Amino acid sequence: MKRVLVLLALLFVAAPLTATAAGNQTPAERAKQIATALTKDPLYIDPVYAPAMPEAQRTGVRAKAKALGYPVYTIILPLTPGDAFQGKESNVITLVSDALRKPGLYVVVDGGGRFPWYSAKDLPQLDEDKLSPARDRALDDTGYDAGPTEVLTRFYELLAGPALPQPTRTTSSGGASSSDSDDEESGLSGGQIALGVIVAVVALMVALGLFLGLRRRGGSAQLSPRKEKAFSIPPHVAATVAAERRRRLTAENTAELTKLGSDLAALPTVAGAGLRHQQLALDCHDAAGRVLDASRDLVDVVGAMVLLDQGRREYDVAQALAAGRKPVAVQPLCAFNPLHGRASGRPTQVESDGATLTLPLCADCRRALRSGNAPASLPGDDGPYWHGDDLWARTFFGALTDDLPAAVSRGEYRS
Repeated sequence: MKRVLVLLALLFVAAPLTATAAGNQTPAERAKQIATALTKDPLYIDPVYAPAMPEAQRTGVRAKAKALGYPVYTIILPLTPGDAFQGKESNVITLVSDALRKPGLYVVVDGGGRFPWYSAKDLPQLDEDKLSPARDRALDDTGYDAGPTEVLTRFYELLAGPALPQPTRTTSSGGASSSDSDDEESGLSGGQIALGVIVAVVALMVALGLFLGLRRRGGSAQLSPRKEKAFSIPPHVAATVAAERRRRLTAENTAELTKLGSDLAALPTVAGAGLRHQQLALDCHDAAGRVLDASRDLVDVVGAMVLLDQGRREYDVAQALAAGRKPVAVQPLCAFNPLHGRASGRPTQVESDGATLTLPLCADCRRALRSGNAPASLPGDDGPYWHGDDLWARTFFGALTDDLPAAVSRGEYRS
């Protein structure tokens, strides 16, 4: 069961993860950056994971590593096939150790997981036979939802201790002995083995009889399955996913901001109602750029996305009117979570504490409300984003006002 849950966790974080600090660095540049950091602190944690790994956890890793008596360089960073290291821990170790040019034990963990990779460089005092057993024991001793720092602390602790017992292996004799004493010992060993087999069979039969008897009687001493800890997403994984989602959405918004600006610049001269929609599109474009430049969290980035979507819809109307065509009505984005996509059907009336709101909602959010369940809201700092007091919360991303671009221009999106 534990192994299955570990695989689920790994699959969850297998989406592309790229630390923004790495940018478009070459492999050599990225390795040099990490090596330089390791000369100041032998524990390197990529900035994307820093908020989820408090100093107390880092201190434990450093202390256990220092107690080993030889240099240990620990690296925790996000890895993805598209990064400077092609998503491979082995590449990290090779490039960083070449850049650092110092002997030591190099340990790398993909921060979204918990499995240390290691390589010893010019450490004759290190018993390398201890590395694999210590790593495996550390993974067994820590829970499947343990973070990298917990696993590493236990790994170094085991390396500092006595050698872990190895599995007993049975080897065959290289040749027969002609001495009477050897024959006598062989006979004794065979008798012991036979006796052991008999005892094991008897014990198994007794245990089976007890088990069947309890089941027939429906006794209270029935066997119960071992309880496993419920799966939960580790905080450092959640932080990574949130950071990556924000990064990708920011990149998409930036591309749309550029494209919408180019389309507006190429729009033919319009008059009448078309001019009003053109001006609204320009206002939305300007407001989205302001929000993107000053964005502090995912909610701000989603606010910019909503403004760009409104600007695109206004542009399409202006373009249709300029060409003498009837504009196509397009639904706005879901007010509970614009990342859900466009609203469906008519705006939905939502009542709570004596107040009634009319909101554009996607099919899933409308279905949740009809079932008496809370919709899957865009998360904010403290629960659903609308628990905040900024412009996005007050207007449900503009669903309660037709003046969202102007409000942004006035600076009201800053809470």
